[in-house]
Amino acid sequence: MTAPGPTQQDLPLDGKAALVTGGGSGIGLETARVLRADGATVTICGRTEERLREAAEEVNGDGSGRPDLRWCVADARDEAAVEAAVAAASEPLGGLHLAVASAGRGGLGPIIATPLEEWEDILATNLTGTFLLFKHAGAAIARSGGGSMVAISSIAAAVTHPFMGPYCVSKAGIDMLVRQTADELGRAGVRVNSVRPGIVATDLVSMIMDDEHVMASYLENMPISRSGEVGDVAAAVRYLLGPESSWVTGTSLSVDGGHHLRRGPDFEPAARLFFGDEAVDAAPRG
Repeated sequence: MTAPGPTQQDLPLDGKAALVTGGGSGIGLETARVLRADGATVTICGRTEERLREAAEEVNGDGSGRPDLRWCVADARDEAAVEAAVAAASEPLGGLHLAVASAGRGGLGPIIATPLEEWEDILATNLTGTFLLFKHAGAAIARSGGGSMVAISSIAAAVTHPFMGPYCVSKAGIDMLVRQTADELGRAGVRVNSVRPGIVATDLVSMIMDDEHVMASYLENMPISRSGEVGDVAAAVRYLLGPESSWVTGTSLSVDGGHHLRRGPDFEPAARLFFGDEAVDAAPRG
C-alpha cells in the first residue's frame, strides 16, 4: 500500500508568496519549480513573454496539484516594472514573503577593450537589477511580517576571472549589497543571502562550455571536478529561503565544486576568438 503524499498544508512553504526574476529559464526556472513543489505560490518574471508563458504551461502541467506558477513580463533593470512585478506576486496571498534575484547576463573581454555601454549594461542587469528587487521586494516582505531574499551571485565575485572583469565586478557588488541589505532589514525580519554558483549548465554559459580549453581550465581547478546542474543551485537557494536557515543572513554560499578554493579559469583563448589578438595582446602583462 502506497503512503499518501503530503497535503498542501504539510508543505514547508505553504502560504508563502515568492517572486523569481529571470525565472523563464535556467537557475531561475528550476528555483521556481523547487519552491512550488514545497508549497509556495510562485510568480516568475523576465523580459520574454513567450518564454515565460511556455515555462509556466510546462510546470503547471505536472499534475501535482500545487498552486499554478504565475508569470509577468518585467525587465529587472526597469524600476517601475520591478515594482509592478512585486505587486503582482503579492496579489494572490495579500503579501510577499520570498524573493530571488536571478536575472543576469555575462560578458567577456579585456578591461581595456570593453565599451562603456557594455560595462553599463552588465552592471545594470546584474547589480542594479538585484538592487531594485531588494528595494521593492524587501519593503513588501517587511510589510508582510518578514521573510527571505536570495541573490544569484557567482564564484566570480570571489575569484578573479581574467577577461570577465565587468561580470566579476557586478557579482562582487551583489555580495556587498546582500550584506548591507541584510544588516539594514534584519530587525524587520527580512533575511538576505546570496548563492555563488560555479560553472552551471545553462543557456547563459553554453558558449563557455563549448570551449574545450576553458572547460578544462574550470575542471582542473575544482576539487569536485564536474560542471554544476541547475538543481544544485536551486537546492541551495531553497535552503536559504526556507525555515531551515532561519538564523542565516548576510552570507554568500558557494555552490561550485570547491572552485573558490583555487583560482579562476583561463578565458584568454575565448577572448582572442571574440575580440582578436590585438585587443588581448594590448592588455599589459606582468
